[in-house]
Amino acid sequence: MTANGWFQISFFLLVIFLLAKPLGVFMARVFGREKTFLDPIVRPVERVVYRLVGVDEKHEMRWTEYATAMLLFSSVSMVLLYLIERTQKWLPFNPQKFGNVEPGLAFGTAASFTTNTNWQAYSGESTMSYLTQMAGLAYHNFVSAAVGIVLAIVVIRGIARKETDKLGNFWVDATRCLLWVLLPICLVGSLALVSQGVVQNLKAYTTAELIEPQTVQVTGADGNTTTQKVTQQVIAQGPVASQEAIKEFGTNGGGFFAANSAHPFENPTPLANFFEMVLIFAIPSGLTYTLGRMTGSRRHGWAVWAAMAFLFLAGVTTAYWAEARGNPLLVGADQQASTAQSGGNMEGKEVRFGIANSALFATITTDASCGAINGQHDSFTPLGGMVPLINIMLGEVVFGGVGAGLYGIIVFVILAVFIAGLMVGRTPEYLGKKIESYDVKMAMLAILILTLTILCFSAVAIVKPFGASSISNPGPHGLSQVLYAYVSSTGNNGSAFGGLSVNTMWYNTSTAAAQLLGRFFMIIPVLAIAGSLAKKKTVPESAGTFPVTGGLFAGLLVSTILIVGALTFFPALSLGPILEHLLMNAGKAF
Repeated sequence: MTANGWFQISFFLLVIFLLAKPLGVFMARVFGREKTFLDPIVRPVERVVYRLVGVDEKHEMRWTEYATAMLLFSSVSMVLLYLIERTQKWLPFNPQKFGNVEPGLAFGTAASFTTNTNWQAYSGESTMSYLTQMAGLAYHNFVSAAVGIVLAIVVIRGIARKETDKLGNFWVDATRCLLWVLLPICLVGSLALVSQGVVQNLKAYTTAELIEPQTVQVTGADGNTTTQKVTQQVIAQGPVASQEAIKEFGTNGGGFFAANSAHPFENPTPLANFFEMVLIFAIPSGLTYTLGRMTGSRRHGWAVWAAMAFLFLAGVTTAYWAEARGNPLLVGADQQASTAQSGGNMEGKEVRFGIANSALFATITTDASCGAINGQHDSFTPLGGMVPLINIMLGEVVFGGVGAGLYGIIVFVILAVFIAGLMVGRTPEYLGKKIESYDVKMAMLAILILTLTILCFSAVAIVKPFGASSISNPGPHGLSQVLYAYVSSTGNNGSAFGGLSVNTMWYNTSTAAAQLLGRFFMIIPVLAIAGSLAKKKTVPESAGTFPVTGGLFAGLLVSTILIVGALTFFPALSLGPILEHLLMNAGKAF
């Protein structure tokens, strides 16, 4: 670890802190129907949209109606993406003449992008046409992010409002999210990325002649190995910058290229790398201030932000230490940081980013439900690779995905104040609302859906040949590969540990099922909580009210998150990365 590395990590967190208030205020104004500087441009477009689709912007919905609209919208969007994939061979903007995507992969990809997971069991540059990338995948990057954000806003409204069953209008909230928040910032972000060298065009791939031809060994379908001389390289390109901006800002993560944000056409410079990391955390951080502003308790919003920041620093410190420490089995290799090298474990990492930015990116992308990667998590040390795994297991509430992080941490807030109420022997309260059995049951249902989906699918994949046959490494590392696949899918993260062959019927269908369960079966209990809170009366604070605005609350919230995660997943972690770390120190690698 170096002073420069710590400076970059600290500077990143400072920038996120400084962005929280202005972005949080802006979102509060947008969803509170207050005037913003974009109104003269965007408001006329909004009115036209409502006329075209027949939406009454003054109509407000109950939580059940809101959930129904969200589910119908997501279902239709998923079907449309599936159809685009299955017919891309006959559609325009396909200069490489890619064929139709096979049914299992098309279904898995449609489920993945609809749920904001963006799990990819394919190489984008060799599978998807430009039309599929733009009208299919990038479209879902916008709308799935919008769904997550507006659901967080509904939860905030449920906390802020009293004695009502009205929580807003899904169509209005989603439209305003797209027109005011996502599209303008992504337009500017795309241009910023283009300035750094991210490509943006509709050209066919370029074939370049190699200056030095290469000799490679190729294994055919019959198992025989032949020697071939390679004299050309195909350079993939396309409309990358426009998809890259929303990929990060909407915490989507699906890469235009298989190498994702390690590819020089997606992430060419250290400045582009920093900008992309900031985009990932910008909305999740800002929503904590939106929570405080819309509920009238800014100190509560900052307390939630502080709890998230503490967990983020704990994770990035562990990952940075583990990767900078290097691999003790590489005897004789120079793993010390110097002016000539980053030192530590550089396997699977880009030299232009080094140890600090690789560990930071891995922590950020799994704290949020993003899934973009600039290094291979499979190549991290056991403890370094465990950090991304734990981040998702905790529910990705450490800032989290756009909207999903906030409504996820509200679930833990309810559990925290419930525990506090038990300790003092009175009915728990949260910002003047009494937390009753129904609210706690819905919170626990959301958590149990997440954990049961992960553990059940992982158990089946480990013991059955159709799952175990895809594992590339034996022992605890193989368990980590499978566990990460279902943790990432259920948590709607989308990043892959690597080393696991997932383009099979079992993994395409099971990960798609995990993604749908992790997204929609968690959303419904959360919306039920919002509806329940909105109907309650506000009770005045008393001497026995547990404050949710200070360090004591932030500490209890952090403890609740860690205890729930530890009790649920520690056995699996013990058999995976923890055991691999102990064996590595004993001289055995996998």
